Amino acid sequence: MQKALFNLVLRGLEKQVPATGLGLFRLAFGLVAFQEICFLYYFRQLIFDPVPYLDIASPSVHLFLVLWAIAALCLALGLYTRLAAIANYLFWLVFTVFTPMWKDFDGGFDQLMLGSSLLLIFLPSERAWSLDRLRLAWRHSTVDRCYALPRTVPVLCYFLPLAVSLGFIYFDSVIHKLFAEFWRNGLGPWLPSSLPYYMSPLDMGWLLEIEPLQRAIGYTIIAFQFAFLFLLYFRRFRVPLMLVGLSLHAGIIVSLNIYPFGFGMLVHYFLMVPFRWWRTLGRTLRPAEPALQVFYDERCPLCLKTVLAIEHFDVFRAVEFRGLQTHAATAPALEDIPERDLLGDLYAVDREGRRYSGVATYARILVAMRYPALAGLAMRLPGLATIADRVYRRIADNRVRLGCDASCAPAPGRTEPDLAQRIGRWVGGSLQQRANRISRMLVVVLILQLNCTLHYAILYRLGVDTKANEAGQVLTMLSNALISASHTFLGITPHPLYLHDHFQGYEHILGIVHLDADGKERWLPFVDEEGRIVSPNWGRVHSMWANVAVTRHMDPRRLDKFVRKVTAFWGTRLGLDLNRTTFVLKLKTVKAPMDWEPGLRRYNLAQPWEDVGRAVWRDGEMRLELDRDLEALSAD
Repeated sequence: MQKALFNLVLRGLEKQVPATGLGLFRLAFGLVAFQEICFLYYFRQLIFDPVPYLDIASPSVHLFLVLWAIAALCLALGLYTRLAAIANYLFWLVFTVFTPMWKDFDGGFDQLMLGSSLLLIFLPSERAWSLDRLRLAWRHSTVDRCYALPRTVPVLCYFLPLAVSLGFIYFDSVIHKLFAEFWRNGLGPWLPSSLPYYMSPLDMGWLLEIEPLQRAIGYTIIAFQFAFLFLLYFRRFRVPLMLVGLSLHAGIIVSLNIYPFGFGMLVHYFLMVPFRWWRTLGRTLRPAEPALQVFYDERCPLCLKTVLAIEHFDVFRAVEFRGLQTHAATAPALEDIPERDLLGDLYAVDREGRRYSGVATYARILVAMRYPALAGLAMRLPGLATIADRVYRRIADNRVRLGCDASCAPAPGRTEPDLAQRIGRWVGGSLQQRANRISRMLVVVLILQLNCTLHYAILYRLGVDTKANEAGQVLTMLSNALISASHTFLGITPHPLYLHDHFQGYEHILGIVHLDADGKERWLPFVDEEGRIVSPNWGRVHSMWANVAVTRHMDPRRLDKFVRKVTAFWGTRLGLDLNRTTFVLKLKTVKAPMDWEPGLRRYNLAQPWEDVGRAVWRDGEMRLELDRDLEALSAD
């Protein structure tokens, strides 16, 4: 097995492919991480304060969230990509280990993001769609020699995240699903979408009533998740797998209110888009010939940096740069301009032969590039044009030109750096050595995943007593220790999400209202009159309430804790005086059947509420007064 895996890894390292998809994956992944950090910052009092606004967490948490957001943005933009990837991984690790995110506010995708964050430290994702390309080009280019990062990466860089981040998750998850009755009935997507806590604001009732379609979707998901890891490597299956996966996770986003998980999985599919699709898209969007030719001074370092910057951001390749010393004779529109004037300004010629110079050239460049066209048009406005011209003249008239001497060449003994080669040497030297190390690491990862799947998805589900004897107890302790380590550092963890042991018997949900000055009930902006968790309380806040506070076996201590958090957070946000406000806890009966029932969504939304208790605040302390024994109610 080791030899076969080594050969596969070696072939994956030898075959070079465009870095476009990898760069877009990094960009999208960084944006998903950034939006989640913004979510954490918005709900920082609810998530991190023991009692929101009353018993506050350390202020350093807020600072670390800001630093984490900066790291995620740098990762998305590809600025100091490797350092940003390391910082993002460490922040995700620290927050999921040492804050309530790990248990009370588990977003359902933290381990996915953790594992992919670790992989991004080693993947050369800065080779496409990154500011590092421009930064390194500026740093290492001279007027005689331009430096650019390679635009290709080993194809293994695409397969590793897909296999480890998606394939292992799918395979572990589908094993768990096979033990869930409603998933075996093909109703895996139908049941959560019919329960108020989990449904999105979109009315999907018409779709949920088509029983054959719902069963077909359920069975397709099971088949897809089982086959993904094994069919991923075959070209003929890649596009069908991609289309099914995109549909699956887009469906999660629009039908359930756990959109961060949907987006976190969805962005990985940038790695499955066929390379020819990117090339076709590029040919479609780019003009047959440049819309503008720009002539620049080839002996001017500042001009060189300008050219490199514009070419970097000119994604549609609408501008073509030509050196004056080399190409001025081929531009009839510039024949009447003295050489001294040509070298003193930046000149451009469009397709119609119109000539531009100075600030007008930059404005025309922005218009030709399309997406910054508004900025280019703004530069022509009265007032702004005058300011822009003054700035341009100050820079252009004071720039330094290099003569044709040794100052144009790289410093003696200096070689152009190849970041990928440096990282390759750090990972393991020669191609064979790297393949050997990567294959060994993959064996370790595979063992950790098999231990996780075998322990919880098979033995636990089958009811096998792994502690029946002393040897079994030792193996169980070792297995749990491995799972704890892989869960913490690699994101390898069981994925028994939304199965029968969560939904079966989930027959009561809770909401909270407060009484205004006139004694009228006002719903907190948390759970609405229908029982749906409303925006922005989705993602990990939804998980806190629907998966931890309110379950089929309601624990009074957990309920007391989270009612305290919710009332303190939203009460303070609404400007209520907690000591003078009465919060009423309401209960609604719902149904979570394991087989098909028509009209289930309408039934669950229409059920009436009843008062079951009050939350009373006095001097910063809350007392939960229950009229019914919710623990006994949920046990029934």
